[in-house]
Amino acid sequence: MKGKRPLVSIIMNSHNGDQYLQKSINSILKQSYKNWELIFWDNCSFDKTKEKLGKIKDERIKYFYSKKFNTLYKSRNLAIKKAKGKYVCFLDVDDQWEKSKISEQVKKLEKKREFFIYSNYQINNKLKTKKKLRFKGRMPEGKISQKLLDNYFLGIITVMLKRSIFKKFKFDEKYDIIGDFDLFIRLSLKYKFLTVQKPLSTYNIHGENLSLKKINTYINELQNWIKDKEKMFPAHLSLKRLKLYLIKLKIKKLVKNFTTPILGM
Repeated sequence: MKGKRPLVSIIMNSHNGDQYLQKSINSILKQSYKNWELIFWDNCSFDKTKEKLGKIKDERIKYFYSKKFNTLYKSRNLAIKKAKGKYVCFLDVDDQWEKSKISEQVKKLEKKREFFIYSNYQINNKLKTKKKLRFKGRMPEGKISQKLLDNYFLGIITVMLKRSIFKKFKFDEKYDIIGDFDLFIRLSLKYKFLTVQKPLSTYNIHGENLSLKKINTYINELQNWIKDKEKMFPAHLSLKRLKLYLIKLKIKKLVKNFTTPILGM
């Protein structure tokens, strides 16, 4: 890229995540792309988050503490308001990036002049002591709304998007679990999505993931989302596969077979 590289704002929200903090921050510090800022939003933690983060001396890290506990998606919206970068991306406090993550995505966004990019990612299931690739085959680009509704493979830790998008869009704060799913489906109706085919992130399953701990909330939110959107969506889009996935979720709940907290059919 010619000239000055654009600033990238990394959003990290945390509530009592001190036990995972170091690995996630290290994966940011090791990025080959150096023009970034980390907006670290501490959502009313009472563990050693602030103390551990304070030991990392880097002026690009900007710490914000909320005295009031907010929902995850309200916290994300509040953190985004602090961002100054041309692009925004998200890393949860218990996940990691490959060192080329920011560089590869900025390069493609700048070249193609689009608004949104994502990548494949690894799932590290510590409950099963194994790691697997989230999406097998070639990941789709362009207008991919139906593909996302049929098989939601998009991880928030893989995305990068123009900050200007948030002038018109934001996370719906009524959700606890599916706020990223809701936002990215809405964005897919308006924007073409780019992708980097290889995995640039690692999502860790460790038993404390929010959608594992709040299965009832997860199911109810998805059920209500389908009810709300069904009549609003363009006629060419089908929710049939999503409805089938909801049925599978309810069956899994009955047999208590939950080890994968991500949306994915």
